Amino acid sequence: MNRVLIAIDYNPSSQEVAEAGHKLAKLMDAEVCLLHVMSDAAHYGMRYPTFMGYEGYSVGTFDANMVQEMYSISEDYLKSAANHLNDTKVSTHLTEGDASRAILDYADEWNADLIVMGTHSHSKLEKLLMGTIASSVLEKTRIPVYMVPIKKEH
Repeated sequence: MNRVLIAIDYNPSSQEVAEAGHKLAKLMDAEVCLLHVMSDAAHYGMRYPTFMGYEGYSVGTFDANMVQEMYSISEDYLKSAANHLNDTKVSTHLTEGDASRAILDYADEWNADLIVMGTHSHSKLEKLLMGTIASSVLEKTRIPVYMVPIKKEH
């Protein structure tokens, strides 16, 4: 396996997914790409503590109607996530649309040998959405998927 695509969402659990995927890729001496699929603008308004070196943004400066602002926020998040892995060879890719379709399409375009993603996120809504995304990717993929189980902290 030469290319590992790590799909991360905008959630602190992505740190665990990115680190586990990167560690696996390094064991295989594989190239790594962090992929983020932009979703609903409101999701980026979630106020989490700093994770993967990303501190978020000021809620007052975010205009949900400005797609460019979403891209800028998402690019900043991806850059912080890549820097967190402390590996200058990690590339990033930002796309938008249906998450499972976007993950599968980019895995095909990038010629990924493995997709890494988390099994679910923390909130009930995010858990439902990520569960659906993970299930859809598993159902439709032509390449192996490495699932990182994310447990809700008590």
